[in-house]
Amino acid sequence: MIVVTGATGNVGRLLVESLTGAGHAVTAVSRGVSSPPPSLPGVAPMVADLADAASLAPALKGADALFLLVSGAGAHVDGEAVLRAAADAGVSRIVLQSSQAAGTRPEAVSHAPLAALEETVRSSGLEWTVLRPAGFTTNSFAWIPSIRSQRTVFSPFGDVALPAVDPLDIAEAAAAALTDAGHAGRTYVLTGPAAMSPRQRAEILGAALGEPLEFVELDRARAREQMLRQMPEPVADGTLDILGQPLPEELRVSPDAEKVLGRPATSFASWASRSVDAFR
Repeated sequence: MIVVTGATGNVGRLLVESLTGAGHAVTAVSRGVSSPPPSLPGVAPMVADLADAASLAPALKGADALFLLVSGAGAHVDGEAVLRAAADAGVSRIVLQSSQAAGTRPEAVSHAPLAALEETVRSSGLEWTVLRPAGFTTNSFAWIPSIRSQRTVFSPFGDVALPAVDPLDIAEAAAAALTDAGHAGRTYVLTGPAAMSPRQRAEILGAALGEPLEFVELDRARAREQMLRQMPEPVADGTLDILGQPLPEELRVSPDAEKVLGRPATSFASWASRSVDAFR
């Protein structure tokens, strides 16, 4: 049995569907504060909070593997306590969804907790795999209100191109790591197949919608003000640093997704075509 934390999120929900589609029994863990986990055969939904490692014990009972996803920067999670609970329950394999920036910016306030959690996972004595995704294609869902109401995209750093990754690719990579021992001890950087700027992504979304979208570039202060409505200050500042002043490694397209999935990483155009109804 496989435990999936963050089972209602962009990656977790897709991962649950992938694992159950392959015949695996899944315990889908959420904090119970958003939409319920997928209602599928073979899925046992449970409520637990990673900030309270003891609350995980019922979900971990009988589990062989754990997908660990922490919200925000992960500063609220006692990684050692969570991994101790997993080991005590008999879990032998763990897959951590971290962030590319935990490798590129491990000292940054926004990502230092994830970098520390990675080290805790690696030293846990469990069979481990770490996934470091770049920014998500689904971050473009933040444009839904302005696209629907004004057919306009508002974004900072309009011409800075980064290789955003489709959460479906992350979920499928996680499924492979959870079920195939060949990924033990590996750290994978997951990106899309090409770097694209916000302006280019807006053009692709416009093509998918069948009408052009206006693009308005925000300054950093305005973008920060909007981000602070949804995320803590260190995460907003760290995100803006990556979006506006990416490091060379953050600009690079990684081969890891194709290596793990056995197919090319999903393009932004493919994601947009699959997701376009959300913007109508």
